Amino acid sequence: MKYDVAVIGGGPAGLAAAIKASEGGASVLLIEREARLGGILKQCIHDGFGVVRFGEKLSGPEYAYRFIERLKAANVQVSLFSFVTSAVKLSDTYKITYVCKDGVKYAECSKIILATGCRERTRNGISIHGDRCAGVYTAGAAQNLVNILGVMPGKRIVILGSGDIGLIMARRLTLEGAKVVGVYEAKSTPSGLTRNIHQCLHDFDIPLYLSKTVTRVFGQSRLEKVEISDVDERMRSIAGTEQLVDCDCLVLAVGLIPENELARTLNVPLNKATKGATVDQNCQTLVDGIYACGNALHVNDLVDYVSESGEIAGAHVTLQKTERNLLPITTEGKLLYVVPQMLDTNSDFGNVVMYFRASEELTNQRLTVTACGETIFSKTYAKLLPPEMERITVDFGKARALGELTVRLEDK
Repeated sequence: MKYDVAVIGGGPAGLAAAIKASEGGASVLLIEREARLGGILKQCIHDGFGVVRFGEKLSGPEYAYRFIERLKAANVQVSLFSFVTSAVKLSDTYKITYVCKDGVKYAECSKIILATGCRERTRNGISIHGDRCAGVYTAGAAQNLVNILGVMPGKRIVILGSGDIGLIMARRLTLEGAKVVGVYEAKSTPSGLTRNIHQCLHDFDIPLYLSKTVTRVFGQSRLEKVEISDVDERMRSIAGTEQLVDCDCLVLAVGLIPENELARTLNVPLNKATKGATVDQNCQTLVDGIYACGNALHVNDLVDYVSESGEIAGAHVTLQKTERNLLPITTEGKLLYVVPQMLDTNSDFGNVVMYFRASEELTNQRLTVTACGETIFSKTYAKLLPPEMERITVDFGKARALGELTVRLEDK
């Protein structure tokens, strides 16, 4: 089968991208490995989704439902229970091989949108030693057990990591009757949004311990206790600070990694800071015809921005192809990253949506965007936190000359 566009991933980014590409007149194949569309939203029964886009608090399934309903009216062929095994470049198209319940299938497309989301770090990824016992889960796996399968992962729970999913699971498990002994964070500051610290921990008297991590687990068939150690400023455990905490479940919320194995097979250059693809303002990677959006591009705080990047990719994937002229966007100051990292001056470069994170907690900061030394955007921030991604819109059309593009963060 031949399509104009293949979208890999049926979560919020993939849904938005497929709808937008279809509205632009493209024939679209949407490949999703699970039995239902919606991605991680299917198991996120808490509210807080859609505040930016819809102006109201929705649960994850409610947010996904609005896009799934729009998809039904679009020119999109959906293949569920399907897993892409390879994607290769032909002369002027891409050949995708995927496995579904009907066997092995092939599709040809002119362009690919990677909306593959992200994966969780596991116990092996952070080198927790000890027994190989039951009762150790990633936060997403624990959430699936409770919200989808109706199964409690444990009764006395330790949570490692203060990211948003860890905080939300601390509240969720408490509401279901479990005792959350505490949330432990190796960093000296929390990793989740401030609102989640208050709503999920403070409101339920769940303690948060900073500069501490789990170094070992104990248990024969089932987890019985964990070893907690203090860590130094480089997050290395400090000998002599170990203490044992009784528990029957350890939930790991130790970070997300953009899922980009398929991007690597397509030789898409990845960014060291974001772990996602390097892209221009249209979400096109450095490989022509390959786009990346959502959490596969960089880990977002809000699903509203995941959908936004999907729509940006979907809108531009249908435009007539022109040879690109890419200018790198460099960063200065205490910036963890800026997305996009490139500006295509042969494409629309008027209002460009940009996302950034500070590398550490900062106060009284000024962010400036310059082109050839001329300031074309400036904004001040009373406080910036690494867990809280910021979004700006920059009008590069105001620049008198485009050459050296810089995003700078400095003291006000």
